[in-house]
Amino acid sequence: MKNKNRNLHPDAPLLHPDHARPKTRRDFIRQGMMTGAASVLGPSILGLFANPRAAYAQLSSDINTLRSQCGITVQGAGKIPFICFDLAGGANIAGSNVLVGGRGGQDDFLSTEGYSKLGLPGDMVPSIANPQTQTRDFINNQLGLLFHTDSAFLRGILRRASAGALANTDGAVIPARSENDTGNNPHSPLYYIYRAGADGELLTLIGSRAADSGGNSMAPAMWMDPSVRPTKVDRPSDVTGLVDTGKLVGLLDQQDVVSVMESIARVSEQKMGNLDPRVGVGREEVIRELIRCGYVKSADLADRYGDPSTLNPVADVDIVGAGGIFSSADFNSDGEYQKTASVMKLVVNGFSGAGSITMGGFDYHTGDRSTGEARDFRAGECMGACLEYAHRVGVPLMLYVFSDGSVASNGMVDDSAGGRGKGQWTGDNQSTAASFFLVYNPNGRAALTGTSRQIGWFRASGDVDNSSSPAANNVNLLVETVALNYMALHGEQSQFATRFAGHGLGNNTMRDSLTAFAPIVNGVIGS
Repeated sequence: MKNKNRNLHPDAPLLHPDHARPKTRRDFIRQGMMTGAASVLGPSILGLFANPRAAYAQLSSDINTLRSQCGITVQGAGKIPFICFDLAGGANIAGSNVLVGGRGGQDDFLSTEGYSKLGLPGDMVPSIANPQTQTRDFINNQLGLLFHTDSAFLRGILRRASAGALANTDGAVIPARSENDTGNNPHSPLYYIYRAGADGELLTLIGSRAADSGGNSMAPAMWMDPSVRPTKVDRPSDVTGLVDTGKLVGLLDQQDVVSVMESIARVSEQKMGNLDPRVGVGREEVIRELIRCGYVKSADLADRYGDPSTLNPVADVDIVGAGGIFSSADFNSDGEYQKTASVMKLVVNGFSGAGSITMGGFDYHTGDRSTGEARDFRAGECMGACLEYAHRVGVPLMLYVFSDGSVASNGMVDDSAGGRGKGQWTGDNQSTAASFFLVYNPNGRAALTGTSRQIGWFRASGDVDNSSSPAANNVNLLVETVALNYMALHGEQSQFATRFAGHGLGNNTMRDSLTAFAPIVNGVIGS
């Protein structure tokens, strides 16, 4: 029976008769009534690798010494940049996007009925072999991690990421249930990534939503740290507004401003040296430090950020323009692209150590397939943009994608152009949920620690096996699993039990089984 579908714009709100009217901010986000401005998250480092920084003027050696004494950070913590996508509403990840399988991994195929629940009709399941070539035409391994050939995420990634970026990317999928349509899932990993060592030059954590987690989903309460609460950045202009170098920049050129501030710092240092040292560490000593370091910091800010294009994603030719990841027309017409550009500019260049991008409207069980396909495709574009930007800058990146719950199909097919002949999404289903992460390494694709890119598994029926991993039925342990894999990329997984005392990931043997990749850096980038 042919279904009459209506094609919704990716930003159109989703109204379901079986859902209550939206009342909270999270309700509006998941139903697509609040969309895209820009989003930014916290710290990471990478000063040595960010292209714009080569243009910085050099501070004089004596001022550099004072900067060190004042504890002014220049390159963050040196950890791998981390960006997560919080797809609000319960997006499909497993099966129709990232392939999932049984105990044997992604290609330990499910039953035809199981794939049907995950939105794949019988003639598109990954287990089908082409009789002429004996190849499996519905499996794509361009990212190492196996995707369905017609995955909307994959098609979006391929639109924005180059062959060079794809060749150096791999990933892992984590079958894991989470509650449907609620922000109460403690999905956000930002505080865990900070505790694992990430930090940035300007900010520690930043997020697209003004929430303790920086996103739509909550952060696990155990390791929340109010001192590094994510700073909200909503548009490119907010990124450029992070640093105020004062009116002096503009009246003089950047190098002249730095010279003026250095001279003031030297005079200040000389005058402070004339204070009576017998006073000791008291109010006078505190005032001395504040004055001395205040001028040094001003000189440092003018040196590094006096040129507004240093932070501005719009002025970065790798991001916007004829040779950029986004054309000017695309960028100016879509707030989700602007949001993504703002986050990746700050995180990949080390101005911030971790970033969270919330995208709304993924509660798309609208009785068709086309609505979800369009939204997944745009999310894939934003993921691909992050991978491509890391490739152009020449730094590694860990990209994590999660959603609150998931959807399922009843087997009816949407044969419209937008539906692509796939199963209609007809309802929420937390048992079909999964998360995944991708790792870009400029020095070559990361090496697997075992044989599988799947942590846990699905039953043949298309449901998560709740006993397949600690993360499978516990969102808090899912976040711990992500943090463990982040630390493992630095060769620091042995420190996990110390950093996260009271964790729930078992002994060393269990934790090794939950780790997908060997280290790609030795503690910090560049070592």
